[in-house]
Formats: sequence, C-alpha cells, structure tokens
Amino acid sequence: MQNANLVSLRARVAAAAFLALAVAGCGSGKTSDQDSSQKTVWDHFAIGVGGHPAMLQVAVLPAEQERGLMQRSDLGRDEGMIFVNPSPRRLGFWMHNTPEALDLGYITPDGVIAEIYPLLPFDERTVSSHSDQVQHALEMPQGWFASNGIRPGARLDLKALGAALKARGFEPAKFRLE
Repeated sequence: MQNANLVSLRARVAAAAFLALAVAGCGSGKTSDQDSSQKTVWDHFAIGVGGHPAMLQVAVLPAEQERGLMQRSDLGRDEGMIFVNPSPRRLGFWMHNTPEALDLGYITPDGVIAEIYPLLPFDERTVSSHSDQVQHALEMPQGWFASNGIRPGARLDLKALGAALKARGFEPAKFRLE
C-alpha cells in the first residue's frame, strides 16, 4: 500500500508540474528581444582568419565542444567551427563519428594560429597541440587553410570572435577577449 501512495503522490506532483507549464505557455506568445536575438551553437558568424572570411559556429559550452562537428557532412567551403576556451592549455581533438576530413588550427590567446594539422574521417587518435599555450581551436574543411594561404603566424579576428560570444550571451572578458 505504501508504494501505491508514493505513486499516487508522484502522479499528482507530475500533473501539477504539467499544468503549471501549460499555464505558463499561455502568455502573449511574444518573447523578449534578448530571447529572440540570442544565438546558439548552430548559428554562423563571420570571423576573419588570416584575412579571409570564414563562417564559423562558436562552440563554448562543454556539450557543444564534445559534439563538435560529429556526424556532419554538410560543411560549406568556408564554414567551420571554433572552440573557445577561457584560458590557454594543451588541447587535443579526435574525429570520433566525424565523416568529413578537416584541418585543425590551434590558436594562441592573442589570436595567432600556432599549429595546423590534418584530421582524417573517423580517426579516433587524439591530435594534441605541441604547445600548452593555445586557447582556441578552429576546424575547417580539409585543405581550407592551404587553399587560402593560411599558415602558422596568421591571425584570427578576435574582435569578431568577441562579438560572436556576446551574441551567444557570453561575456568576452571571461575568455580574455576585449
């Protein structure tokens, strides 16, 4: 009998929660300006890389960074993803469940591309940075860096990256930007 009461209590709590959500959803249907303009990891931002425009998704949260470009085979020629971290450290990437060949650029806190590596589809070997002073990583379709003449020493537009972080709802200063 005690279990039946517990189930009954849980059912009543669940019904009350559902009713509260349903009532909350019966508003005007409008969202605030901030909510409607808030960007997500799925949005693309124009960020210069070595003087060339790139349309980048900005991965900040751990779940976004863990997923990365997994199961994606639809990248456009100038599309990629930048992984933004709060401080420099040694970084490592692998291609688990990633069907598209990529190039990976490791970037210092001051926006300099320090290292570039090819990444092979579905390769689960970690490609680590040599330096422990990189803060960001940029994944682009394989060959993108070379076809645009971008080599180590080229710069990422940190001002545009800071603006993208703001649009995502993050404070750029927490990532040592601005």
